[in-house]
Amino acid sequence: MAVSVSLIIPCYNEEESLGELGGQLDAVVALLTERGHAVEVIFVDDGSRDRTAEILKQMSVGRPHVTVIRFARNFGQTAAMSAGFDAATHDVVVPLDADLQNDPADIPRLLDKLEEGYDVVSGWRRHRKDTFVTRKIPSWAANRLISRISGVRLHDYGCTLKAYRKTVMSNVHLYGEMHRFIPIYAAQQGARVAEIEVNHRPRVHGTTKYGLGRVPNVLLDLLLVQFLWRYGTKPMHVFGKFGLVNIFAAFVSFAAMVWFKFWGGKSFVETPLPALTIMLFLIGCLSVLMGLLAEVVMRTYYESSSRPTYLVRETYRDGDVVRPAPVALPTKRAS
Repeated sequence: MAVSVSLIIPCYNEEESLGELGGQLDAVVALLTERGHAVEVIFVDDGSRDRTAEILKQMSVGRPHVTVIRFARNFGQTAAMSAGFDAATHDVVVPLDADLQNDPADIPRLLDKLEEGYDVVSGWRRHRKDTFVTRKIPSWAANRLISRISGVRLHDYGCTLKAYRKTVMSNVHLYGEMHRFIPIYAAQQGARVAEIEVNHRPRVHGTTKYGLGRVPNVLLDLLLVQFLWRYGTKPMHVFGKFGLVNIFAAFVSFAAMVWFKFWGGKSFVETPLPALTIMLFLIGCLSVLMGLLAEVVMRTYYESSSRPTYLVRETYRDGDVVRPAPVALPTKRAS
């Protein structure tokens, strides 16, 4: 039986694009329905200041498969995608941009790749129709860096057009600007990730909402993702190691200070070593204490939320796959 599909479209000031996008989505929905897929389309208006909300409301008339979610104000693309994921009721979730640069005609190809046994299929805008200096070069550098650090080799993390099985999203909670790292979150939980080339079209309406100012955000978010993955359940390991290194350096500095005092011909006040020793020792002690505090917070979080620290793909009994009913997990997010 064909999987059911939820299309998620975050929108922010896209009044000029929505009419054409609606027609393209109607064609794709009709094609997917013919192939046996149940389809729903979820638009999320991220606090638009133009006629986007009014147009989306009109587009929902006569289209029972369309749902429109309107935010009270602009919360950002990650929040919009998160709201769409929460509202999605089908097996597969496919987000795409509302600016017409993503081609809805690529959605059936994503689903075909997904049916080969993958959990996430990412779009690759190989022939990207964006400015070279301000968009392509930073994107190329960021994708190389993210792939190298995370170990999830993708050419285009920034492409919104992706397909996710809903099951791999159950423990993925989005906040900040983390939507671009969803494949990493999924892979860290054991998801199988693939990539296919998708069509990318030049922007014909409005202006881009992103620029070079996002580069620092991407780097900082990547650092956070890797920290949470490697040390999210054992923060004492990173804080404690850093603290012990500083305490060791403090003893080395103290030994050097004593050597200069008795054999180097310099008193304590003639070198910065006493101040350095005290500073390193205090930093080391505070780091260890921060690690203890982080451990308490982490354990309180997991024990109060009843969230597991693992994800089971399959269970076998007597050679057969057992598929227990899914466990309802808390949906609270960090504010």
